[in-house]
Amino acid sequence: MPELPEVETIARGVDARVRGDRIVDAWFSGHPEPFKTPPHRQAKGLDGLVILGVHRTGKHIVCELGADLGKSTGEPDAQWIVHLGMTGRLLVTTPAGPVAPHTHARLRLKSGREIRFVDPRRFGRLEFRDLRRRAGFQGAGQEPLTIGAEAFAGLFRGRRLAIKAALLNQTLLTGVGNIYADESLFRAGIRPRRQAGRLTRVEWEKLRLELRAVLEHAIRLGGSSVSDYVDADGVRGFFQLEHCVYLRTGQPCLRCGTPIRRLVVAGRGTHYCPKCQR
Repeated sequence: MPELPEVETIARGVDARVRGDRIVDAWFSGHPEPFKTPPHRQAKGLDGLVILGVHRTGKHIVCELGADLGKSTGEPDAQWIVHLGMTGRLLVTTPAGPVAPHTHARLRLKSGREIRFVDPRRFGRLEFRDLRRRAGFQGAGQEPLTIGAEAFAGLFRGRRLAIKAALLNQTLLTGVGNIYADESLFRAGIRPRRQAGRLTRVEWEKLRLELRAVLEHAIRLGGSSVSDYVDADGVRGFFQLEHCVYLRTGQPCLRCGTPIRRLVVAGRGTHYCPKCQR
């Protein structure tokens, strides 16, 4: 599943290409799974709106929409919210571009471009919100790129669950998934099964800083392409080339040479160095 760096990369790419463009019409597939809002309601709501901006909230891509471009200085009228699920892609292309199998949405723009949502496994979700009738989308947890030291420590203080499980809990931190939980715990020197509430203040702060550094570096490299992930132009990321532990089971640790081990925490495959992480 795309995590925070991948979703951030896609959101920035889409924003750079379609900000200020107007939606001429929208087409949706007949498969019900990808739609939190019925397709006919999405098509009707999106018709004629201007894309004021595109940003990431947690693991969601949020398109802010208005009746005209002048609204960019005020509040949007609506949102189109995209969750990529396991295999979803949000692409900006031209109508002449080949239509990939499992394309579930095509938004035709005044500029001649198209926004396409492709999702082979149909675990992604598309939602339209009329902000005149309901509140805008907000993530459930704290933003890991901006959370402060005290707030970060407060998320885990007193919790008995494993720190890896705590990092994956989207009601605590939003956007962190398996890859970046493993990589940040390695860089912080903390074993994934350590009880979250028993970390020291120094360890919490080390983990906060390493998590932010890993996420920011992954964004600069366009995310990790270990499966289906590509950016808004269909280009793979490069951060997978810098993974220290994730999916490196049995390979030597890049710091000490000890073979990387794999175990299961919170139902997720988890990778760590038994020597560097304590």
